[in-house]
Amino acid sequence: MQIKTRLTLLFTMLMAALLLAFALTVYFTSAETREDEYFKRLKQQAATKANLLFDTRIAPNVLQLIYKNAPNALFQEEVAIYDSNFELLYHDDVAIDRVKETKKMIDSIIVRKEIQFYLGDVQVVGFLYEHNNKAYIITAAAKDEYGLTKLAGLRNTIVIAFLAAVIVIFLAGQFLAQKSLHPVSSMVSKVKKITATNLDLRLDEGNRKDEIAALAITFNEMLNRLEHSFDAQKSFVSNISHELRTPLTTMLAEQQLILEKERTNEAYRAAILHTITDTQKLIRLSNSLLDLAKANYDQASIAFKHIRLDELLMDARTDVLEHQPLYKVDIAFEQEIDNDNDISVNGNIYLLKVAFVNLMENGCKFSENHHCKVSIAFNREDIILRFSDNGVGINPEELPHIFTPFFRGGNRKFADGNGIGLPLTKKIVELHRGSITVHSKQGEGTVFVIHLPHT
Repeated sequence: MQIKTRLTLLFTMLMAALLLAFALTVYFTSAETREDEYFKRLKQQAATKANLLFDTRIAPNVLQLIYKNAPNALFQEEVAIYDSNFELLYHDDVAIDRVKETKKMIDSIIVRKEIQFYLGDVQVVGFLYEHNNKAYIITAAAKDEYGLTKLAGLRNTIVIAFLAAVIVIFLAGQFLAQKSLHPVSSMVSKVKKITATNLDLRLDEGNRKDEIAALAITFNEMLNRLEHSFDAQKSFVSNISHELRTPLTTMLAEQQLILEKERTNEAYRAAILHTITDTQKLIRLSNSLLDLAKANYDQASIAFKHIRLDELLMDARTDVLEHQPLYKVDIAFEQEIDNDNDISVNGNIYLLKVAFVNLMENGCKFSENHHCKVSIAFNREDIILRFSDNGVGINPEELPHIFTPFFRGGNRKFADGNGIGLPLTKKIVELHRGSITVHSKQGEGTVFVIHLPHT
């Protein structure tokens, strides 16, 4: 069921329920009022007839004749008067006698002073009447034909008005629902036009204040992320293709050249060494791409644990020196450690180690003396790591792009690389809710500063 239809039905049922409650209240209040008023009228008419009988001393047969010859005799009040000994003193029409009083009924009236009840649709009232210090029991019965006719008319009017009102409310609900959901319909039509080839399209955000506008804003923000992700993916695939094609093409060309004619053992050896070097580049590139993929995982899917960063830095330093014995990495503490938590974070050992190795290797390979210095400091909120070198530095124009995947600046002529290390490091730091900044001067060196929050 469409939301528009559901809203219309809910609106109609709610309004119908309110109207029905109002109509029932009016009807039953009117019915109760009619009943009470007619019981009072019966009592007044019976008392009047008793006064005529006792005070005016009109003969009973005259009163009976007046009753029988009345134009509305069929609906006129039928009155009976008894004394306290259950002796009938007067009756409008004994032959009819709709009430058929009993001794028990008379005693009940004497005790309760007044009773009211129904015989079918005939209302009956019995009450105690005193005259000249004598007690009499009077009963009066009649059908309120006029009142019941008016009540039936009111009931029919309420039913017709209720049904008409429900129809009007349903149509009004349809109009209001369609009007209210028109922005959603427009949004759906616009969304259907958005595909992978035109992610630049955006939804109309309206007044930017109501819930529909909030939905459009949220959807546009999602489209911005998707567009950025698609663009990054295209760039990523393009760069990967280029990075893989270069060593593979070189390897293929060298092998084809070797096969053209017989070579010396030294030539074959040199060709194999070149192939090994290119293969190592491919392996490093593949490992870097896998690490970059891991760093893009959601934090909830990565195992985090309590880590001492000084110990992890030592492990990273050992890995760097094992692969590059000529490199030199110094680790220094800028202040004394009183508590293990001062230099501990909640993180992933593997990813943080990859980030630290990348920064250490960068500092060493871009320095003539292959020397990198790592300093550790901390405050109440963060642990601060500085990776500094005295290398060639980075061109100020290139600084904003160094964390872009596959970007390599002018210093690539000093050392090989694939442009993944720094973007990977930044991803890992951000995954640990930290930040990384860089300060560099050409010819003087570069400093990378990492802030990681405590556990």
